[in-house]
Formats: sequence, C-alpha cells, structure tokens
Amino acid sequence: MLVFEFKAYGKAAQLAAINDAIRTAQFIRNSCIRLWMDVKGTGKNDLQKYCAILAANFPFANELNSMARQASAERAWSSIFRFYDNCNKGVSGKKGYPQFQKDCRCVEYKSSGWKLAPDRKSITFTDKKGIGRLKLKGTRDLHFYQMNQIKRVRLVKRADGVYVQFCIDVDRSEDIEPTGNTVGLDVGLKEYYTDSNGEMVENPKFLRKGEKVLKRSQRRVSKKVKGSKNRVKARQVLGKRHLKISRQRKNHAIKLARCVVQSNDLIAYEDLRIKNMVKNHCLAKSINDASWYQFRVWVEYFGKVFKRVTVAVNPQYTTQECSSCRQVVKKSLSTRTHVCKCGCTMDRDENAARIILSRGLGTVGHTGTFALDASKAWGDGTSTLVGANLLEQVMSTNQESPLL
Repeated sequence: MLVFEFKAYGKAAQLAAINDAIRTAQFIRNSCIRLWMDVKGTGKNDLQKYCAILAANFPFANELNSMARQASAERAWSSIFRFYDNCNKGVSGKKGYPQFQKDCRCVEYKSSGWKLAPDRKSITFTDKKGIGRLKLKGTRDLHFYQMNQIKRVRLVKRADGVYVQFCIDVDRSEDIEPTGNTVGLDVGLKEYYTDSNGEMVENPKFLRKGEKVLKRSQRRVSKKVKGSKNRVKARQVLGKRHLKISRQRKNHAIKLARCVVQSNDLIAYEDLRIKNMVKNHCLAKSINDASWYQFRVWVEYFGKVFKRVTVAVNPQYTTQECSSCRQVVKKSLSTRTHVCKCGCTMDRDENAARIILSRGLGTVGHTGTFALDASKAWGDGTSTLVGANLLEQVMSTNQESPLL
C-alpha cells in the first residue's frame, strides 16, 4: 500500500466543513468506544451496525458519508483489538485500554463520498458536509494508477493547512544489483550511527538547534489570553515550528535509510526498546530527537522494497564485548575507546557495530562475504518486525511503508 499526500486548497467555508467532518468522525469513534464499554461482548460487526443508529439519531452524523462512518468505527475497533491482543500476549505494564479521542485531526473515506477530477488536480467530496471541490498540489503523479486502486482517501488537518492522502493498493518492489557488502549499525547520540566499517554520520539534532525558536513561540502562546484570536494565531505559529522539526527528522531518516539499504546486501542493527530508554529523564529529549525508531522503520521498509536482508539483533553486551577475541571488557558510558587485552583498540561505537554485524550474520546463517543476491538466497529478504524479538523473525513481504 502506497500513501501519496497532497496539499489541499479551498475557501474558508470549505475548511470549516472539513473541521465539521473531522469532529463527526471523532464523535462516531468515541461513541463506539462507549458502546463497547457499556455493552459486554460488543464485536466489530456490532460497531458497524451502531453507525447506522447514530446516523438516524443525530442529523450531523447522517451528513457524513456512510463509509466514512464505518471507517471511524474500524478505528475504534482497532484500538479495542490492540488492547485484547496485548492482554493475550501478556504485555507487561499498561495494556493500552481504549481511550476517548480528544483531538482528532483526520477523517477517512473509503470508495465512496469523493470523486477525483480527470486531470487528477482536484478532488470533490460528495457527502452532505458541503466540503465540495478542493484543489490539490503535490509532487506525485496519480495518472500512473487506476481509480480502483485507490482504496482510501483521508483528509488530514495539520498546523500549516489541510492535506489529502491517497492510499493506493500497489506492491512497490525494485530490483538492484547486489553489492556484496554487509554492515552493522550502532546508533548513538554523539553520532547518529557508526557502522562496522568505521564510518560515522553526524547527529543533526534538529530539536536542539530549533529549541530557542520553540521556546520563544511557546512563551508567546502563554502570554496570550485563553480563547482569544491572538492565542489561536500564536498556537498556529508554534505548531508550524514543531511540524518543521518533525519533517526534518523524517526527511533525514528516509534519505539515510535508503542510502544504507542500497549500498549493502545485509543490514544489522540493534533491537532497541526506545520506550524503556526514554524513561531516563536525563537522556529522553536527546533520544527522541535522534528518532532511532523512525530510522529503523524506514530501513526495514526499504529492505523490503529493494529485497535486502535487515536483521535486528539483541543489543545486550554489544558495547562491552570485544569484536576481536569476544571477551567482555567492562566500560562506563563516558569511556569512548575500546581497549582489550588482546591488543584490539578502536572506537567504542565501531567495536559495537562489528559485534552487531557478527550477530546479524549468525542470525541468517551466513558467515562469509555476501556474494549471492539476497532475493535468491532468502526469498524476499528477512526482517525482524519493529518491537519483535529474534524468535519472531519472519520473511519480509513487499508491503508498503507505515503511514506518512
């Protein structure tokens, strides 16, 4: 599934209608959650039927397209199913009990309620909300895809305007020549990552660099009177600042992941638990600023697209073990040079990257230099799912990336 995003342009009345549609989708989702809480044994089909009841009782709900109402019910069921799944798996800590949504920013249409113009430069929403025709501006070309391939259309509200997302049912796959290279990646805070060849990529630290502007914008929001138009304007400015940093992180992760995957036939990296690591309040901001999770997601996605092998290995003792003699050399976090009795002396992160690569090669059952095409050797390639351990390693499929 591919997701293409376009900036939407419309009049003030149309933007108000979009806000109304988003609030209606939020109302339907929260109503479905309430039904599940109040009525024991409520299932997915019960939530779908409940959408028709809500449309009959509330005129503003009836104005929204019927399939858009069903999509909101599906989102409610998705949160319920995730809660059940976490309980069955015995996930430690909070299980993700379904919560009421307070700030919804998206409404999703299925195959009806919208009509794309023949030139693919505008879209018209045909339900009773009165959104009407919106102009589209983007870099993607929808002429390459048939109308029946567009399975979902989303209206997403962001700080800098409204966007239209098209979910297209197509498998993306590209064939490139094998490089014969393998690499292990050790992510960090000083350098974004250090690979097993000793190459280092500088950490851009987008949040740290833009923190001064963010603080100034936040102070301006705090000084405004709540409920005033000036406060609304100040919040929009602050939201745009945060959105810019978010896009910088995403763009950096995509470009870096694509370069790494195209240059190597096997990529090994640590199976880090970011959720646990950010509990350290001294390093939480820096870890979130580095966006290791986002980088890993895109490495795995491009691994499926280019049919490369991506392996997440156990990070335990990767910084302590010697890559030469496999002896454990204990060192504190401030010690940045690995020195072993066997005579091995190198940068701490490079040593860890070599250990990660060694474990990754051991996981896929290969100990030599990469000489075969990964797609022929291991099917579509091997990838460990985000958040999964090595025992849950599965064969990757040509599946689209996470939502943009």
